Amino acid sequence: MAELYLVRHGQASFGAGNYDELSSLGVAQSRWLGEYCAQARLTFDRVVTGTMRRHAQTADALLTAMGGAPVEIVPDADLNEYDFHALFSALGESGLAPGLLAEGSMKHFSRGLKQVLQLWSEDKLPGRVPETWGQFQARVERARLAIQRSGGKRVLVVSSGGPIAVFTQRVLQAPAAAAIALNLQIRNSSVSQYVFNDSAMSLLTFNTLPHLEQAGRREHVTYG
Repeated sequence: MAELYLVRHGQASFGAGNYDELSSLGVAQSRWLGEYCAQARLTFDRVVTGTMRRHAQTADALLTAMGGAPVEIVPDADLNEYDFHALFSALGESGLAPGLLAEGSMKHFSRGLKQVLQLWSEDKLPGRVPETWGQFQARVERARLAIQRSGGKRVLVVSSGGPIAVFTQRVLQAPAAAAIALNLQIRNSSVSQYVFNDSAMSLLTFNTLPHLEQAGRREHVTYG
């Protein structure tokens, strides 16, 4: 069986002008994960990332910290996050989420996100959205199958919370509500591990942070 390490990007720049940029902590989280992989003597023969800047920055910091021979990075836009700004805009004035977003608190944002994701998954958002929930699920599944059939023996994938949640939901054959619940739990730079072959994929571990479990790093666990 081949191995897949699915990593969420490091902390992004929540509340800044450009969310799609790692914070200094996000860079450190990614570097620490790379150092952990090097200490564990992990090597990857295939690396796939979404096409967002925070994905590329996470992969770069992680792989640089690992050292070793360079590995080609394959970009796949199907691993990109949903457009949460567009989802909140589609909710409009009919709910509380826009006000929660404006407050700038991660706690308030998460509360609003749960609300808007539930409506999105039920096709109940009043405004227009760039993609439906079904289309989002379909593209993540397309990316998952492409990885599964890639022929890699140990594959590193860097993506975002939404795609990782759907990826896991599909592997577990769980309902849409499970993807929403998982999405809200996934921590920055966390690792979910799977084993797979051409016809099957199984989850081994979910949302782990082995590189942040040592003393002095536990306070650097983040969700945004």
